[in-house]
Amino acid sequence: MGDLTMWLEATAGLSAAGGVGYAKVRAPRVYWATVGLPVTLARFGFSYRATMDVCGLTVRPSGLRAFVTRNVARREVQPVPPKIRQVRGTSTGLRVTLRLPAGLEPADVAAASERLRHAWGVYSVTVVETKPGFVELRMTGYDVLRRVRMPSKAEPRDMIVPVALREDGTAFERDYRKAPMALTLGANQSGKSMFQRNLIKGLAQLPVALVGVDCKRGVEQARYAPRLSALVTTPDDAASLFGVLVAEMEDRFDLLSQHGVSDIWELPNHLRPVPVVVLVDEIAELFLISSKKDEERRERIVTALIRLAQMARAAGIYLEICGQRFGSDLGKGTTMLRAQLTGRVVHRVNDKQTAEMGLADVAPDAVPAASLIPMERPGTAVAADTSGGWSKIRTPAVSRDEVIAACRAFAHLVPDLPFLEPFRPSAPAEAPAGGPSLVKPRPVTD
Repeated sequence: MGDLTMWLEATAGLSAAGGVGYAKVRAPRVYWATVGLPVTLARFGFSYRATMDVCGLTVRPSGLRAFVTRNVARREVQPVPPKIRQVRGTSTGLRVTLRLPAGLEPADVAAASERLRHAWGVYSVTVVETKPGFVELRMTGYDVLRRVRMPSKAEPRDMIVPVALREDGTAFERDYRKAPMALTLGANQSGKSMFQRNLIKGLAQLPVALVGVDCKRGVEQARYAPRLSALVTTPDDAASLFGVLVAEMEDRFDLLSQHGVSDIWELPNHLRPVPVVVLVDEIAELFLISSKKDEERRERIVTALIRLAQMARAAGIYLEICGQRFGSDLGKGTTMLRAQLTGRVVHRVNDKQTAEMGLADVAPDAVPAASLIPMERPGTAVAADTSGGWSKIRTPAVSRDEVIAACRAFAHLVPDLPFLEPFRPSAPAEAPAGGPSLVKPRPVTD
């Protein structure tokens, strides 16, 4: 009987160990909730003060505190680490809010993030300043970008579209009110099209006008026609469309001037024009020319794009530009247009210069990270803006059929805009669902 009990205990132990190992690989959220989080909490609690000391994140106490400690408490005066204000576990990691003592700044904590990561045995540590004097340590217990799973609360709303997951487990959101113009760069098979699919799927659910510019004969955007207010597939049509958008922008400025406001969002709902999002699939097709006769068309396109990028935000017209490269080699006006694009997302690129085109002027520290994105991780990118901050993101896999279904489901949200009517694409008719035939068969007779 004793041998049987020993055998059962050994089998149970091996099964439990195997289950933990399986969960760590196949179900990392379950492993983190059951094993990783308790272990990390214990390690963090026991080693916090010592870790902060060896990482150089402590300061000398104030004179009053040193006097009280030395003369009243009769203890040796110790350096002071940041005070822990809140510790909160999440499904992907741990959030710790710290109150910084005088003499420390968020940059000091951010510089020590790699040392903190190794000390507490977590996958990554991201430092975010929440308010003056306070920072939040966002720790992740595992690689959340290996299998992207968007937070359940990430839903499109108020010109905000969640399109990817950050490496700290939060959603990366495309906020058109904060970053009205954006640039997305990436090589072939880098995930640039997947980023655009997620964006279109989210925008389709909002009351906006979607304008597609796909000069590859519409191979990417034509299938989304049920939700598009306009679609152009040649540079000549694009030149005409941008001219119409500039004229609409000027009309909207007249409306703003009449009501004494500087932005369409300050207008009452019944007077506010419909926001317009322009999705340019490949910017190089609009800039490159094959003959001298195309120069005039290119000049009109570049001038219109620069005017829209500089002023259209207040009129509710937003640009979303994608491309493989966007440097001065595309010709006159390229760098001037790029300077107006606030949001930057750079996927895997073929050379360091392309990463510098997208990131060097807004977040120079992000250029090495964008240059090291591996090929086996499509959809991974570096997102930055003019604030200088940046983060690594990855878009979830969304099939074309899912985006097409969303465009058809929300086709009723296509606004009635007469100025875009000449460019309105013809939506393909839905194929009838398979089912039994209603035609009564006739018997075959000799």
